[in-house]
Amino acid sequence: MLSYEFKRGSVMTMAKVTFNDDLCKGCGLCVNACPKKILELDKNRLNNKGYHPAACTDLDQCIGCAFCATTCPDLVITVER
Repeated sequence: MLSYEFKRGSVMTMAKVTFNDDLCKGCGLCVNACPKKILELDKNRLNNKGYHPAACTDLDQCIGCAFCATTCPDLVITVER
């Protein structure tokens, strides 16, 4: 589970992004949906199903839009505020 803070305007918001790696099938839809281009398939790891799971490369750049979670067909990603 990953936690981070992001700034939107002058308001600091605490958000939590969670990736359930074992559910990920490496389809890449979340990678394409990210407007900041900070998601990628982790080529250094395999999950229990043998797929490369999605991962965030720079949580400091995340704006908490949840486009990744919305486009994920397997509900792998959770964004909480």
